[in-house]
Amino acid sequence: MPGETAQHNFASKVATAPPRERILAVARDLFYRQGIHAVGVDAIAEAAETNKMTLYRHFASKDVLIAECMARLVAEFEDAWKEIAARHAGDALGQLRAWLRYLAEFKLSQAERGCAFVNAAAELPDKDHPARRVIERHKVKHREKLVGLCEEAGLAEPALLADKMFLLCEGARVCAQSMGSSGPAARLVELLDGVIAEHSKKKKR
Repeated sequence: MPGETAQHNFASKVATAPPRERILAVARDLFYRQGIHAVGVDAIAEAAETNKMTLYRHFASKDVLIAECMARLVAEFEDAWKEIAARHAGDALGQLRAWLRYLAEFKLSQAERGCAFVNAAAELPDKDHPARRVIERHKVKHREKLVGLCEEAGLAEPALLADKMFLLCEGARVCAQSMGSSGPAARLVELLDGVIAEHSKKKKR
C-alpha cells in the first residue's frame, strides 16, 4: 500500500539520522497527525529512539521544538519558491502560476489533516508563542511575495489580487480538510486562474 510504503521510508530515514534530526522529524510527524497538545515530549523521545535528556539538550522546551518544526516547514516552502523562481526566471506571470499550482497540489495532498500552519495556529492561541511568530512571519512574507509577482507581471491592483489569491488558498486548505480533495478545493487552480484573468483584463482597459 502507498501509505505503508511512505511510512516505512519515513521510519528508515529517521532511524539513520542524528538525534536532533530524528527528534525534529518525529515531532513534525506526530504533531501533524495527532495534534500538538496530544503529543508529549515522552512520546516524541520514545519514537525518536532517544530520551528526554537528549531532547532537552537540543531543544530548551516543547515550545521551542514546535517553533523549530514550523521553521523547517517554512524552509521547505522557501526552497520550493526558489526552485520555481529559477525555472521561470524573467517570467513573473509564469512564476506566479507555477507557484499557485504548487500550493494547490500541496494542499490537496494534505487534505486529510489540512494545513500544518493552520492546525498549529488553531492549537496555539497565544500570539506570543514562538511557533505563532514563525507562522505569522511566513504568512506575511508569502503575501508580500505574491504582491511582488503581481506587480512584476503587470497585473492590475496587485495588492488586491494578491489578497484574493491568498484568501482563496487559505480557504481551500480548510475546505479540503473538511470536505476532502474532491470537494470545492479541487477547483482552486481554476478559481485562481480566473482572478488572474480578471486583473489582467483590468490592466488592458
